Amino acid sequence: MKTIEQIKSGKNYTAVNVGRMNEIIEHELPMGPDMVIKGKVFVGQAVGATGSEFSFQTLVPGQDSGFLHTHKTHEELYFILKGEGMYQVDGDMIPVTEGSVIRVAPEGKRALKNTGAEDMVMLCIQYKANAFTEADSPMTDGNILADALNW
Repeated sequence: MKTIEQIKSGKNYTAVNVGRMNEIIEHELPMGPDMVIKGKVFVGQAVGATGSEFSFQTLVPGQDSGFLHTHKTHEELYFILKGEGMYQVDGDMIPVTEGSVIRVAPEGKRALKNTGAEDMVMLCIQYKANAFTEADSPMTDGNILADALNW
């Protein structure tokens, strides 16, 4: 089983490595005494994220996520990084390929299936729904510094 490798950490950051995208399949996520999801890894806790959780998952050809699910408060963004498949939300079927991004509200009944001939790799980011306001715009929240870059 593959594990997350901590690269370095400091006061304001943590850097980890989950492996190459073709190695995500080697991770295992224990979901209880009778359920292990092969090819899925949550990373938010490993990096010390305080406002979101995120995971990578690999689905082999023909594999689906195993169940429909919803959330109590978390909205999710799904990024298809490799492969192709179908994304199901509230009974609607959405074809997805590398580069597809899907946002799902907490109440959306969701699942993903690999319908292609190669592994599908996906990144999912979950965060509290309706947490951002107009004041949180990336255009007003960021600060460009005059400090020199030290490569």
